[in-house]
Amino acid sequence: MTAYGDREVEQRYEFIDRAVKAVVKIEEKWKSLCAIDSSSAWTESYFRETNDDDTDGLTGSPIRGVPQYAPFPFFDVTETKVSAVIQKYAGESVISLEAQQSATVPMLQRKIYRLGRKIVYQVDVAIEAAVSGAAGNGVSIVAGYEWNSDTIQNRDPVKDILDAVQTLRNDGIDALTGNGYLVVNGTDYTNIISNSKVLNHPTYESGVMGNGQQGKLLGLTIVISEATTADQAYVLVARQGMVWKQAEGLKVKTIVDEGKSTTIRAWERGVVQIQAPNEVCKITNTRKT
Repeated sequence: MTAYGDREVEQRYEFIDRAVKAVVKIEEKWKSLCAIDSSSAWTESYFRETNDDDTDGLTGSPIRGVPQYAPFPFFDVTETKVSAVIQKYAGESVISLEAQQSATVPMLQRKIYRLGRKIVYQVDVAIEAAVSGAAGNGVSIVAGYEWNSDTIQNRDPVKDILDAVQTLRNDGIDALTGNGYLVVNGTDYTNIISNSKVLNHPTYESGVMGNGQQGKLLGLTIVISEATTADQAYVLVARQGMVWKQAEGLKVKTIVDEGKSTTIRAWERGVVQIQAPNEVCKITNTRKT
């Protein structure tokens, strides 16, 4: 029979577990844009595809106008094998018995919050770095026309974002079907949202949602993430070309040193795969430095 005191400790474990996971779920930004797939491997390999409907692997005669009884033209998607080792993202924090029981500030809640945020931030940084390196489409803003240009009339984020949407469309990818996102860091969001061309645009919708989502513009959901590299932004289609291969979902363990302290330990293991780089258009030179 379990003593009440033991059950009280179990309830505290459960509270900490749920609290850390809740923080991570709320704070996820880049990871929330990925499809989630499980993994049991040490090294994950996949085939990164191109997306060129004009010439991709096409040999022989053209697709249009195939004569009767003629052999079909052969085409194949061009793919490149990419491998990456599963990474562990982990951290722990210790809180003393006295801080738990007597501190004016809710120290346990603060430790939980900070631990959860640190883990999810590093996962998001890794995902953004992979997306930045693999992005198959791009729009470069001309010098002097950045979103914080000294010449106010030269600032035109609406046109730059539309150029990114059209770049994807030219590649056969429609970012305006409801799953398109504009991902920016906080500084670029400030420069966008303070621009009168944005505020007065009929497609702009303000509103705070989950996972860093802050309204919509041009049919795209805006996501703010400080993991986004300075001086660049993204227009992308979520959960189509970006996959988080999850070897181990977030786990939380509490270790009690009776009468002394409690250690809160959290970890997860996974790696991002950019399987279809052309689903992402990277906008560069967004900020005058």
